[in-house]
Amino acid sequence: MGGAVRRVPTYCPLCVSKCGATAVLDDGAFVALEPDPSHPTGQAVCIKGKAAPAVLNHSDRLLYPVRRTAPKGAADPGWQRISWDEALDTIAERLTAAVREHGPESVVFASASPSTSAMSDSIDWLNRLRRAVGSPNFAVYMELCAWGRMGAPLYTFGAPVPGSYMPDLDNAGCILFWGYNPSVARLAHATATTAAVRRGAKLVVVDPRRAGLASKADHWLRVRPGTDAALALAMTHVMITRGWYDEDFVRRWTNAPLLVRSDTGRLLRADEVFGDGEPGGYVAWDGRPVRYDPSAGLYDGEESRLDLAGTHDVPTVAGRVVCRPVFAVLAEECARMSPEAAEALTGVPAGAIEACARTLWESRPVAFYTWSGLEQHSNVTQTVRAIDVLYALTGCLDAPGGNVLFSAVPANPVAPMVAPGDRVRALGFSDHPLGPAQFDFLTGSALYSAALDGRVRALLTFGANLVMAHGDTARGREALAAVDFVAHADLFLNPTAELADIVLPVAAAFEAEALRIGFETSQDAQSLVQLRTPLAAPRGEARSDLQIIFALAERLGGGDQFFGGDIEAAFRHQLEPAGVTLEQLRDNPAGVRVPLTTTYRKYRDTGFRTPTRKVELYSETLGDAGVPPLPTYAEPATSPRSRPDLAAKFPLVLTCAKSLWFCESQHRGIAALRKSTPDPQVELHPETAAARGIGPGDWVRISTPTGSVRARAKFNANLDPSVVCGQHGWWQACPELDLPAYPIQGPDSANLNLILSQNPSDPISDSSPLRSSLCEITRL
Repeated sequence: MGGAVRRVPTYCPLCVSKCGATAVLDDGAFVALEPDPSHPTGQAVCIKGKAAPAVLNHSDRLLYPVRRTAPKGAADPGWQRISWDEALDTIAERLTAAVREHGPESVVFASASPSTSAMSDSIDWLNRLRRAVGSPNFAVYMELCAWGRMGAPLYTFGAPVPGSYMPDLDNAGCILFWGYNPSVARLAHATATTAAVRRGAKLVVVDPRRAGLASKADHWLRVRPGTDAALALAMTHVMITRGWYDEDFVRRWTNAPLLVRSDTGRLLRADEVFGDGEPGGYVAWDGRPVRYDPSAGLYDGEESRLDLAGTHDVPTVAGRVVCRPVFAVLAEECARMSPEAAEALTGVPAGAIEACARTLWESRPVAFYTWSGLEQHSNVTQTVRAIDVLYALTGCLDAPGGNVLFSAVPANPVAPMVAPGDRVRALGFSDHPLGPAQFDFLTGSALYSAALDGRVRALLTFGANLVMAHGDTARGREALAAVDFVAHADLFLNPTAELADIVLPVAAAFEAEALRIGFETSQDAQSLVQLRTPLAAPRGEARSDLQIIFALAERLGGGDQFFGGDIEAAFRHQLEPAGVTLEQLRDNPAGVRVPLTTTYRKYRDTGFRTPTRKVELYSETLGDAGVPPLPTYAEPATSPRSRPDLAAKFPLVLTCAKSLWFCESQHRGIAALRKSTPDPQVELHPETAAARGIGPGDWVRISTPTGSVRARAKFNANLDPSVVCGQHGWWQACPELDLPAYPIQGPDSANLNLILSQNPSDPISDSSPLRSSLCEITRL
């Protein structure tokens, strides 16, 4: 540093962690990003955040709008520079024409995940634009990196747990991370967990790899990929048989006492017993039938006396019916999965299962978090249900030290989630009506199918590298090429942009102003409002995502919903209920704190947003859809057990994991990051490698039933010898280090998703089985 040095409080928006930081400017140039311990998420900044200046200044940045002049499929798209007016006018005209000629369902909006990109700055406004256009289709990887946290828990808690009910790590007695490595996915959670362990909190990590905080765990359970439901059911069995559950919470706040008819498998209704014509009620048992009114959340009797066990011959207006309480049915279902049975499926020793269950009970309150390690499987919904039921037994929901819905700063919403109703449905809804499509989220598989059969006519995507992020890459390229019109906004040209008709240059996150209301991870974090200050001018003619969205809204006739194109007015609208002004935020770049108090156990006043207003151990919604109403275990659809016909040729289980060095398929062209991982890697056990004549660092071929790609062997003695772990997202070159690009198809490809399939998918969410497949590894 040779000039005047200035430090600016900020936060890093490159992933969900939103780490508080200090930007270092040397003579006006952004040169470094450092942690800001005074910020509630600022104890550390990851290597990706530290590389932010290199991203801004990279020579491959897109600088001008361009349009395609060659047909799709040509080796050279023939990019031609155009003006912003021409680009935006063309996009607006094509979207409008698609809606007019083919209906709003023919238009798809797509975005990079806000969990692994800076799209959190603008994704709500993009969603608002989608709704202004009338499109029911938003492709944002919900089925791959949010369903398990946000969607599937609705069938148990009626709320996103742990997606919105965040782990209260500061007060937890035990922390459970399942399919989640915060050291690479949310550094603010990693630093808070490290502090919790230092003060004596127990840590349980369930992961096929001993990665990140697993090395500090009191229990690391090395589960076979995709068998997590079996593990959760076995732990639930132990807790029920040992009496390690919060009986008061289970009795009062779950549907455990409600009676299940043995003949139909449905919950017994009050009008079937009492014959009074009052619909909607349910029945429990206290030596006699007891009415439960979900609208009031009240039993017609003393809750503490309600039976949780036994079989009852219940008199109804149609005759006597054998019934059992939900809890008794759950206990019987879980008894099928003893720790010994689970050991045979998961590889986790039975003794470890019992010991872990004891820790969860004796070290309460328990706070937990799950993520994409669970979500990219063919059985994700039932797996999440099993874990949610296990967590419900602890009674720690919305309690201090559990998973808490922290109070939020009052703000005007930009784009709240749409409730189901009479409207145009998202593509794929008819096949998966209980999945993401009910909330307008389009899965990758549904997008590809609809594009290939002509139902998708226009696609507008912000940073979504669709063909690299989903399985079946070849099918994805064919699908996007079939869409009449594709517009893509991004920092760099990528394999998805290469299939676009128009590409727009986007300003990097630190080149744009952005508003953040709350930082999620704790009450202190949720109380902070911060306006991120631009640290550099946008390069070339790049514009921020928000500028592009607001300009398109004007052209599409939705300017009144976007404050006449005035982003500052939109920010003021958001802030109005908070009593915080933009002037305050600009005067205080470290942010303004709004005094908030956490209210715990809010369900005592409101109940739960489920049909029974209780935590639903037994989901009749799923049962009515032909899905087991209790959480059950289903073997991964492509595994050595489910596909013995393939196991002889492909004997290994292939999984994958987030990289420490890269944000999904981004940033392999950044020398500061690529130098630490110059080549694509696949982790395997030394014994597995030795049996195949493979040495550390050897180039190997990863083969699955759908093809093969290349990678370098990396030994990991903590893996089960039957499991290997690959990396997705490899395509970029890094000329600065003389490191090559990789074709996304063909024999020299390193694109893992080329050889992973989108099907067979989860029957509820359509989630692809990207983390539990079959493969073989051979030396090149």
